[in-house]
Amino acid sequence: MNRFNLDACLRVQNWLGSAVKKVVLIPHVNPDGDAIGASLGLNDVLRNAGFDSNVIVPNDFPVYLNWLSSEGTPIIYDKNTEKCNNLIDQADALFFLDFNDTKRLGLLEEYMKGIDTPIILIDHHPDPKISAAYQFSDIDVSSTAELVYDFIEALGMLNHLSPSGANALLTGIIADTGSFSHNAHRHSTYRITGELINKGADKERINESLFNNFSEKRMRLLGHCLSEKMEIFPQYRTALIWLSGTELKQFDFHPGDTEGFVNYPLSVKGIVFSAFFMEKNDIVKISFRSKGSFRTNDFSTTHFNGGGHRNASGGESKLPIDQALDLFRSLLPSYATQLDQD
Repeated sequence: MNRFNLDACLRVQNWLGSAVKKVVLIPHVNPDGDAIGASLGLNDVLRNAGFDSNVIVPNDFPVYLNWLSSEGTPIIYDKNTEKCNNLIDQADALFFLDFNDTKRLGLLEEYMKGIDTPIILIDHHPDPKISAAYQFSDIDVSSTAELVYDFIEALGMLNHLSPSGANALLTGIIADTGSFSHNAHRHSTYRITGELINKGADKERINESLFNNFSEKRMRLLGHCLSEKMEIFPQYRTALIWLSGTELKQFDFHPGDTEGFVNYPLSVKGIVFSAFFMEKNDIVKISFRSKGSFRTNDFSTTHFNGGGHRNASGGESKLPIDQALDLFRSLLPSYATQLDQD
């Protein structure tokens, strides 16, 4: 049975069928596999159903996801701002995918303040702060891509899902579950995975693209992180990795190169909390991961202007990286009891 309210789905179905021709789909800034996969999968269905549909991403996405896209799709906002603004202005409906707060729109946030086009929000992050005409949200779901499949199914549009769209949605599911290694305990995740494979998704190619498709410099950067930049705090069952802007330049950093780095320390025996700090321009970008009951989203929201899921969240700091790291280290003693519960 589909997780969404039938009446809400019928209202969306009627609205799309009667009043909507042009659609723009927008994922979050620094889009990952789930954001890109969910957006391209839904875009595939809408285009095949006859809508004038476009995906706009706030900035560039990892090169290992390029095989999912076609020429001109997605459109990158910070490289094609005027074109994107025109598409947004002309849209009858906007889909926001895989984020719960407009602050995650990057450069798009300011422009969106003047837009009153109806929004459909599809997301699996807690505490949505976006005012949407229709909201399809479930924090217990593996990924936004899985929610998009549910949405398509609820609207009776699965017949418009092509193999390329199925590849995109399965990419989102596999990316956000680490190839089913976490947040993948629900029967529905595997049912949908099977249906996507039946629709033509290539699970082996997706895994190869996500996990075995990196540059030599990215591999050397990972080695540098683990050998030279990892700090272990056994008394707090915590690990920390950090990279300066100088180091990113040294290893010819490209978007997506540090994807997954924060997960590696969790394989160390006894570690339940891992943090990755990266100096990028005038801000420090932060990723948090945990095992068990420790709530990284609460930690991130309280101290680093972030949020996300219990075991996977992000944040940022405007402090110089040395001060941001010192702040993180200084916080650990006050969380010692919580970190020792698992």
